[in-house]
Amino acid sequence: MSNSSSCFKAVLCTGCLLLSGVAAAHRADQAVGIYLEGGQAPHTEGDTNAFTIGVVVPWSHREPPAPPGALSFYWDIFLSNWSAPVPSGRERGSYTQAGVIANWRWRFSQGESPWFVEAGVGGTVMDSIYRTASREFSTAFQFTEQIGFGRNFGAQGEHELSFRFQHFSNAGIKEPNPGENFWRVRYLYRF
Repeated sequence: MSNSSSCFKAVLCTGCLLLSGVAAAHRADQAVGIYLEGGQAPHTEGDTNAFTIGVVVPWSHREPPAPPGALSFYWDIFLSNWSAPVPSGRERGSYTQAGVIANWRWRFSQGESPWFVEAGVGGTVMDSIYRTASREFSTAFQFTEQIGFGRNFGAQGEHELSFRFQHFSNAGIKEPNPGENFWRVRYLYRF
């Protein structure tokens, strides 16, 4: 990865963090929530599967509720387990991952719609270096970016189902840096 690409990511992350303080939240997005998520990184030599548990914490969780708006911000704190074929191909390896992602959510209809799109950036660390037949990370630390869409259900929007694409890589800190891409499905419940 080039220095200009790394510089662009750093500027993007800084700008996003500055914008997070001015985001107004939809009523359903103002509550703390817990979630379960399943995902897969498809590969011809064997897929990597991920199971994740996490908590989402809105930016304004300690403040009085903000007026409803189209844009909101939340922290996503998670613990994940990856199951992947090891290089020999005869068994599967297990990797534990912890991470934090800063997410921005846009709701349609000036924030009143149950439908949303979102994007986030963050960092993760794994208990060991991820290795499969076709991929080998060089660091346990990885950056992550995700995009997704979803919908809230329930009288107060307390149930949420979303689909997301998530990428992991070390942004060129050390080679090799093949990255990994997951398709994920999440169910979240807000209190």
